[in-house]
Order: sequence, then C-alpha cells, then structure tokens
Amino acid sequence: MGVRLSPSDPGIEARAGFALVKPLPELRATVERLAKIYPVFYTVLPYHHENGDSPHEKEVVDWLKLAAPQAALKDIRSNIDDLRVVKSPTEIALLRQAIDLSLDAHFAAMKMMRPGLFEYQIAAKMEYVHAMGGAEDEAYAPIVGTGPNSTVLHYDKLFRKIEDGDVVLMDVAAQYAGYAADITRTVPANGKYTPRQREIYEIVLGAQNAAIDAVRPGVIMGCRAKHDKKDALYGIAYNYIDTHGKDLHGKPLGQYFIHGLGHSIGLNVHDPGLEACNKPLVPGMVVTVEPGIYIPEENLGVRIEDDVLVTESGHELLSQKLPRDPAEIEKIMADAAQQRAAESK
Repeated sequence: MGVRLSPSDPGIEARAGFALVKPLPELRATVERLAKIYPVFYTVLPYHHENGDSPHEKEVVDWLKLAAPQAALKDIRSNIDDLRVVKSPTEIALLRQAIDLSLDAHFAAMKMMRPGLFEYQIAAKMEYVHAMGGAEDEAYAPIVGTGPNSTVLHYDKLFRKIEDGDVVLMDVAAQYAGYAADITRTVPANGKYTPRQREIYEIVLGAQNAAIDAVRPGVIMGCRAKHDKKDALYGIAYNYIDTHGKDLHGKPLGQYFIHGLGHSIGLNVHDPGLEACNKPLVPGMVVTVEPGIYIPEENLGVRIEDDVLVTESGHELLSQKLPRDPAEIEKIMADAAQQRAAESK
C-alpha cells in the first residue's frame, strides 16, 4: 500500500495534527503510567446493539481493562457528538465541495435520463461524476427508484428498467474528504411530468419551500408525531402536505409523508445534532430538508432534498444551483434530448 508515516518522520506532529506522536509499542507503558495519575479514562465504549461496524471498540476496551484494570472507563461519544454539531469554516468548505459534486452528478443524471435505461446505469453515471471530481466514496448507497420503486424509502437494488411514464427518484450524493452531502431529486423518465405527477411534485416543493423559509437559529426540526408543534419545521411541512391535494379516495396526503423532515450532515450522512425532537437549530449546523409523498397505489413517490446551512440571521441553501422547479427540470431534460437527437444524425 506504499510508504507509511512513522513517528520518527521529521514534522510528523504537524502532518498528523497531534502535539505528540509516539511508537505503538510504547502505548502499554504510557497507559500504565497515566492510570497511576488519572482515575478515569474516556474512550468509545462498545455499542449495546450490533450496528454492522468492525468490533474495534470492544477490542480497545478489553485491552484497556488489561493495561489499566484500576481505571474507570467512561464513554467519550457524547462529548465528540457535541463537538460535531456546529461545523467549523473548514468543515463547511468541505461540505460545499461534497454538495457541489453531488449537484454535478444530478445534472448529469437529468441529462441522460430516458426510458429504456436501467436504474443502475443512472447510479453508475452519478458515481462516475463523483469520482472524477475527487470524491473518495459515495455518502451512502445510491437510491435510484423508478415507478413503484420510487415509493420505497431506502431502495438500493437498482435493477428495474426505466419505463415511459415513470417518475425517477434519485437520492444520491458524494463523500468528499470525509464529509457527506445528501441530495434528492425526482424527475420524469420521459422528460415531462404527467398532470398527477406534477401535482404531487408541486405539493412536496411547496412544503419544502415553507420549511426552508422557516430555517433560522432557535427553530426546532421537530419529529414525526401527532403532537408535533405546528411551528416546528416538520409541522410546517406536514401541515402543508396535509392541506394540499388528496389521494385517489379523497383523503388528505399527510398519511403519505412517512419519514422525518431532516437531519444533520457532516462526517456521517446522519450526523449527530438533531436526535432530540426539541433541540433548537444553532448557527453553523448543516441540515437536510426533505419532505416526501409516497403513494404505492399510484406507483408515485416524490422526495425533494436539499442541504441548508443555519446562519446567524437565517439560512443559506447550499444546494441552490440544482433546480427544483419542475419547469426548469423539464427544460434541462428537453435540451439534453434534443442534443442526443442531433448527435445521432
């Protein structure tokens, strides 16, 4: 894998970002010495439930218990989580890079979209754009759901052929220098929303606009609950959806908004910061706003998701350059179709 850093390298402290770098074989003696001075060691304690990660936490804790049996071990995760809530200027710059790469990929997907392609081909194009732009990975498993798959929240099979008349829900984003974006757009497979698709799309867009407009310090995201405050961002979006439009049986659409409105992003696509329903937004947080309506009976799922920076005076829509207006999306797709037709002559 190439040359590795060594504790004896000149300038290793500056390169690593630590005041002191020592060889690993000295760790046991160092821990034993510190245990005589400090009664408590903070570390990452193992998770109570399996979460799919490597068992490094348990291995480290077991080792510490052997090296310093007299020390009490406490979990450092809540302290680290508190530090991750508000992003530094450097973190925001890296998030902008991840978001911009994600927007480039969505533009590319809109331009190549047409019936006859497969979901995996759209995802592959978007991953290619990310990689060519310097992303080291996807922020999460790409979601490209067409027709009935657009109503599945975390659909990642990507095997269905895109059919004329489908909507295509694309929840795909890049990870850049460790920082994850989170972007979703829902587009018509053939470049033109049907009247019903456009109706549902515009309701979701209206709900998102209402929620984004309300983002500012002190506001709470809120949770998906009957008693949620109407001035919470979730309540604003839910009430918009529930008072605009009906399903095929004449019932309000609120029942089809089946997830929360948003979450923090950062080193993880679901970063710490908004686990509590009543935790207020503060300047420097970066959050998603992602209302959706999913109607399996109509094979129709629409989600629009953008990334928003909370500022001192309100907010900044970091993903603003990617169109959300349905007419703009149709124009991008129509122009691309014309170009494909011209190139094929």
